[in-house]
Amino acid sequence: MKKLLLICFMVFSMSSFAQAGSKTVEVDICIYGGSSAGIIAGYTANKLGKKALVIEPRNYLGGLTTGGLGATDIGNKFAITGLARDFYRRLGKEYNRFEQWTFEPHVASKVFNDYIQSAKLDIEKNYLLEEVIKEGNTIKEIVVRKNDASNQQLRIKAKMFIDCTYEGDLMAKAGVSYAVGREAISQYGESQNGVQLQEIHQFPDGIDPYKIPGKPESGLLWGISNEILAAHGSADKKIQAYNFRLTLTQDKNNQIPFSKPDNYNPEQFELLLRQIAKEKWTTIFSNLDIVDLPNGQKEYRHTGGFLIKYMPNGKTDFNNFGAFSTDMIGENYDYPEGDFKTREAIWKKHEDYTKGLLYFLSHDERVPAHIRAEMKSWGFCKDEFKETNGFSNQLYVREARRMIGRKVMTQKHCEGEEVIDDPIGMAAYQMDSHNIQRLVVNGMVKNEGDVQKPVPAPYPISYQAITPKAEECSNLLVPVCMSSSHIAFGSIRMEPVFMVLAQSAATAATQAIDNKQSVQDIDVKKLINKLQTDPLADGSTPEILVDNLDKDHVTVTGKWETIRGGYVKNKYALDQKNENASISFHANIAETAKYRIYFYIAEDKALAEQLSFEIFDGKSKKQVTINKSDIKSLGLASGEWVDLGEYQINKNAKSYVKVKAVQNSGRVIADAVIWKKVK
Repeated sequence: MKKLLLICFMVFSMSSFAQAGSKTVEVDICIYGGSSAGIIAGYTANKLGKKALVIEPRNYLGGLTTGGLGATDIGNKFAITGLARDFYRRLGKEYNRFEQWTFEPHVASKVFNDYIQSAKLDIEKNYLLEEVIKEGNTIKEIVVRKNDASNQQLRIKAKMFIDCTYEGDLMAKAGVSYAVGREAISQYGESQNGVQLQEIHQFPDGIDPYKIPGKPESGLLWGISNEILAAHGSADKKIQAYNFRLTLTQDKNNQIPFSKPDNYNPEQFELLLRQIAKEKWTTIFSNLDIVDLPNGQKEYRHTGGFLIKYMPNGKTDFNNFGAFSTDMIGENYDYPEGDFKTREAIWKKHEDYTKGLLYFLSHDERVPAHIRAEMKSWGFCKDEFKETNGFSNQLYVREARRMIGRKVMTQKHCEGEEVIDDPIGMAAYQMDSHNIQRLVVNGMVKNEGDVQKPVPAPYPISYQAITPKAEECSNLLVPVCMSSSHIAFGSIRMEPVFMVLAQSAATAATQAIDNKQSVQDIDVKKLINKLQTDPLADGSTPEILVDNLDKDHVTVTGKWETIRGGYVKNKYALDQKNENASISFHANIAETAKYRIYFYIAEDKALAEQLSFEIFDGKSKKQVTINKSDIKSLGLASGEWVDLGEYQINKNAKSYVKVKAVQNSGRVIADAVIWKKVK
């Protein structure tokens, strides 16, 4: 009897343990990755009537957008649409502005939390993906395990899945094809892919790579590879460098001084000393001069080690610059395919290196005294990243896996040579790759892999580029590690673009559920229409945007010049006073309401001291004058929206904004106008 009771007790205990150790959840859409894209995808799904769950492998939400990348890489604001644009509008409210593209990490976290709360979005943090269970080409459920002592297992059954990680882990475990590293230039007919030895973020000629200058037998300095430079444009599996975007301050009341980090190794920075001496640094601030030489060639002269962009409230976004900076070149090759422990080790190595760099420049007596003093004036912020003592909680994983989907975006798409017909978002940043390796070339140390190639205009991204091949998976969308070549991904891989694509993915997933279709079989025209007519995923009236390129809604009177640098691509400009010259922007008003009207003023050094407008609300005209001195830029200064006031406008009213060339001096510009319904 005792033996029987003991067996029953053991069975009951094992059953209880199994129940305590495993939990099953059923949702409509499961999103793996709590990045900025993951939050927007989850918010979109819930707003569209589906139950979503976001699983985040680590402890923090928002990815790079909350992790120190406060100077938004955009290329062109026009390309940022839907909820991504709304995110920067919400940031604007936090700073009493219409939009805000430079921001503090904790403010970005607050805005994301507002999205999460308003949509009642369920989120589980610190769960690592363990298994993907498929039937044929369909994911039925995923298994994740809590990364703590509880070892809690969670099984998520869902109709649709979205991979919003920077690494593409769900995509990979689902058996979807992907690439790691660089393609050869021959693969997709690109000029900027593969091995590239270029001049930006490069060492000047003449820096010796050896521990004892002139003596190869002494060995290479830290960070220099002994590999031979491969042929130009050839493929490899190497990854562009990662770093941390640092939120620093000079405010002593809010400052955590730099201290010696774990595993501090000053030998890592011997090469930096040689660079500082060669380039004759006068400051840590970045500077690049491109000098035309008598022989017709150009010489690129770098000085300073950090690209420093100012954020609100005395903070900055410190980023990599030059040949030797916060990028830890060559130390991330194992990251894309690594397990969690491997990645954590790489993450810690990057953290120690970054903290070591800051400590070295501010404390090592071999560093010039003026550089040490300047570096020591900076410190981490007490009110940011409190759980990590002021240091960023997100490694900048610039690139890891890239899906090979139904359409591969390439350099040809970025440059407009090929145009897709199923656009679900736009990109506009330059084709950008950070350096990938550091090696010896002609007896000198050189970096390889940096590419900075502008794109001519915003270009569309294909729906097929976020969907796998049908035979591989029918219910998965991949808006972050999407399908593109290495160099095209360098243009697309920006946080606001990821948010745009995530909204598109969640909208597509919702459509697929409603119609009981695969993600490959949905009506893409219907998807595009939904994104355009319901950009905030809440049924609200879309704002009206009229750009100077919109010939059907813009009337030009007089001889205006078209110059580059506008909201989309260019702008109208007139340098002389001409009371008969004007540009009128016309709106199609679909709903009677109060509207606030904004006018976009792209950065222009020749801008007139005053700009004059005539606003017609359908009944009466109002004259508005904007002073140049009233246009305040906070951070990125490519252009600002100025408020032209609030107007009651009836449906179908012939409202317009007229820009008049009545300035006494300087240049009048006419670029873009927004009519935004007042809630």
